[in-house]
Amino acid sequence: MGVIASVLAIDAGNSKTDVAVIAADGSLLSTARGGGFQPPVVGVEPAVDVLADAVGRALAEAGAERVEHVSACLANADLPVEERELEAAVHGRGWGRTTEVRNDTFAILRAGVDEPRGVAVVCGAGINCVGMLPDGRTARFPAIGRISGDWGGGGGLAEEALWCAARAEDGRGEATALARALPAHFGLPSMYALIEALHLGRIEPVRRHELTPVLFATAGAGDAVARALVDRLADEVVAMSTVALGRLGLLEEEAPVLLGGSVLAARHPQLDDRIATLLAVRAPKAAPRVVTAPPVLGAGLLGLDHVSAPPGAHARLRAQYEA
Repeated sequence: MGVIASVLAIDAGNSKTDVAVIAADGSLLSTARGGGFQPPVVGVEPAVDVLADAVGRALAEAGAERVEHVSACLANADLPVEERELEAAVHGRGWGRTTEVRNDTFAILRAGVDEPRGVAVVCGAGINCVGMLPDGRTARFPAIGRISGDWGGGGGLAEEALWCAARAEDGRGEATALARALPAHFGLPSMYALIEALHLGRIEPVRRHELTPVLFATAGAGDAVARALVDRLADEVVAMSTVALGRLGLLEEEAPVLLGGSVLAARHPQLDDRIATLLAVRAPKAAPRVVTAPPVLGAGLLGLDHVSAPPGAHARLRAQYEA
């Protein structure tokens, strides 16, 4: 069987993978969902095996053996060298004539704009920012944690909240309601009890992410320490986005700043208001908005960009996901 589809779109995060097979005119031929993509944990080839399961099901439903182009936006592809390694591994599976791998933040950016132009900041478990222009130029950060200068993300906020609460309870730091709210979330009476439970493994490390909504609730109730952490996150979002806008020459032009990821999509009023206020000063023509479209749409649109899809293809694909 020959190539009967144009684009295989893959959006792979740490917890799940979404796949779509798309015709040249933007028609959505099939979709599939698979498990999380974690090459740092399991290795590159086993991680691509997870993609292969969802890809195989989507291609079979579409009646295709392969496509013209594979557009894969992958978590953990944080550096260009990692993108190249993953691109070689994905291309080696023979799913398409050509393959392009990008960091998954590019999928969120492209899903939120009608043309590949603008900046996106994603704040989920971690934080990242990318920008792009129609001529192919991009702006990005390493986004691999504190060693690359990052601050924020759900995981980082939870750690900061724990740090402040621990110091408040024993007197080394400023008083904060977090010292009561964080342990109460787990049914514990004190920060000491929570520290002990985390240290001894009675609470799984992954559950620390549950404390981020507690932080925002505490900030919403007026706690000064919690509010300062939320403000710092807003400062970081604006710092990343304005640097990316500047690198692309967009600071003085009208340009979208897309906000995505679980933390920013939650629409916390204090966070949203401060981001809008700071952007109005530093990039007055920037237009911030939250991305609600699924990232796999962005991977598909990037694929259609690559194959120079005919007029109307992008709008057709977007309409199918909006429906």
